[in-house]
Amino acid sequence: MFLKSLAAGMTAAALALAATFGVAQAQQKSTVDEIRDRGVLRIAGILNEDPYFSKDPRTGEWRGFVVEMGKNMAEELGVKLEVVESSWSNSILDVQSGKVDLAFALTALPKRALAVHFSAPTYYNSFTIISPKAELASKTWAELNDPAYTIAVDLGSSQDQITRAYLPKANILRFKTRDEAVLAVATGKADAIINTVFNSMVMTKKNAAIGKVYVPQPILSSPSVVGMNQNADDVWRGFVSAWADYNRRVGNNQTWILMGLEPFGIGLDDLPEGFDING
Repeated sequence: MFLKSLAAGMTAAALALAATFGVAQAQQKSTVDEIRDRGVLRIAGILNEDPYFSKDPRTGEWRGFVVEMGKNMAEELGVKLEVVESSWSNSILDVQSGKVDLAFALTALPKRALAVHFSAPTYYNSFTIISPKAELASKTWAELNDPAYTIAVDLGSSQDQITRAYLPKANILRFKTRDEAVLAVATGKADAIINTVFNSMVMTKKNAAIGKVYVPQPILSSPSVVGMNQNADDVWRGFVSAWADYNRRVGNNQTWILMGLEPFGIGLDDLPEGFDING
């Protein structure tokens, strides 16, 4: 009787151990396996954000150089790409909550690194000024740091942080949206607007009244990175960084960026002097 009870107890313990091991395995499923099981790589997409993203309201189809990057990464994983509508501010929250797997084209601000894990750089983005005033073309950041100049910027953006760090003495007009900042320059309320190279180039094509794109010295470049969940495993982190690093080094990221700029008649030679996509 004792032996039967002992055997039964051992069997039950073995089954419990097997069940526990099975649960642990399920809990430890890698991010790559989860994406492959799902069959879809989900990335955050921003409306009306050429040349990064744009969604056709008639077909629902997304385009832009980030979309091309996402398609390539999905192909490497053997899955399809799904672009989930978001915003620059919400994309990090979407990564944190698991709504999306990745958020591309993030400026690598230190504070953001507390919320999401950054990949290796996909490319480098320089901060620029856009102005209809040719006399600002040769101004350094130090020379622009003067109350004589009125600079427009969208509140809370990475370019807003640049004004706080480098232009504390300038007259800064902060607006809730970029469109309001653009309007301030177009109507003469501001001398210039600060943004990043690719946005700036497209903005001048859409609205010639805001002037030309200039890169003040010293060049302020920031790596553009891919954000992923802080809890992502090392295999996933390594893959995303390896993908970013490889495609930057072999020139694929530059090719995709130029594809995104092409619909606006912008080529490599049109990019402002002093700017280097690869840092």
